[in-house]
Amino acid sequence: MGLFGRGLEIKTPAQVDVMRRAGLVVGETLALLREQVRPAMTTGELDAIAEDAIRSRGATPSFLGYQGFPASICVSVNDEVVHGIPGSRVLAEGDLVSIDCGAIVDGWHGDAATSVALGSVPDDVTALMDVTEQAMWRGIAAATTQGRLSDISHAVESHVRAQGSYGIVPDYTGHGIGTAMHLPPDVPNLGRPGRGPRLVEGLALAVEPMVTLGTDATDVLDDDWTVVTTDGSWAAHYEHTFVLTDRGAWVLTALDGGEAALSALGVAFGGR
Repeated sequence: MGLFGRGLEIKTPAQVDVMRRAGLVVGETLALLREQVRPAMTTGELDAIAEDAIRSRGATPSFLGYQGFPASICVSVNDEVVHGIPGSRVLAEGDLVSIDCGAIVDGWHGDAATSVALGSVPDDVTALMDVTEQAMWRGIAAATTQGRLSDISHAVESHVRAQGSYGIVPDYTGHGIGTAMHLPPDVPNLGRPGRGPRLVEGLALAVEPMVTLGTDATDVLDDDWTVVTTDGSWAAHYEHTFVLTDRGAWVLTALDGGEAALSALGVAFGGR
C-alpha cells in the first residue's frame, strides 16, 4: 500500500484481494436482505439478519459503533435518503426501502447499498430506482486510469439529468475506501469532467448516488443520523465499491465483479 497525491491510499493486488473478500460479504448480505425484506417485518429484524450474515462469514459490520451508530446496516424508507437507524418501524406494502451495508475483513472495508420496492409501487418510483442504479454504473464506467475523479461525478449527474426532473442530493457523496470505511477523496454526484485527483491503478472508491423525486434539499432528524428530503419526496440510494486495475474497473461488492453491467455499457472489466 502506498500514498498517491493528496494522501490517496493506493492498494497492492494482495490488498485488493482482501477487499474483494470484504466486498463479497457485503454483496452476499445485500442479496440475502433483498430476498428477506418484506411487509410486516421491522427494520430492526432486517438489521439482525444482516449482522448474523456478516459475522457468519467471518467479517465485522463496518457501521456498528461507527461514530456511535447503533446498528449493522442503515435502513432508509421512502422519504429517508440515507443513514436510517433500524428499529421498531414496521415495513409496509408499497414502501421503498434503501439498505446500506458495510463489512470489514482483516482490516479492509467493503461498502454498498441497494433500494428495494416492497410489492407494487407507482411508476415514478420504479423509474427513480432505475435512474439511480444506472447513474451509479455509469459513474463507475467513467473511471479510467487516463481520467480524473470528477469524470465519475459528471457521468452520474449527466445520466440523471438526461432522464427527467430529479433531485441529486449534493451534501452526501461517495468516498475513498480501504483501511477505513471513509477515506479521501470524496466522490460527489455532480460535477464537470476533468477535475480533481488523477485516477490510478489501485485506487478504491465507493460511488453512491442519492436521487429524489423532488428537490435536492435534505434535513437530519432528531436522532442526528436519519437524512430525509425536506419536501417529503421519496429517494433511492445505490452504491458499489470498486477498484481500478490495469484492465479497468473491478466492482468488489458486486457478486460478478460488475462484469455484466460494465460489459453492457461497453466498458472493459477489470476483475479476475
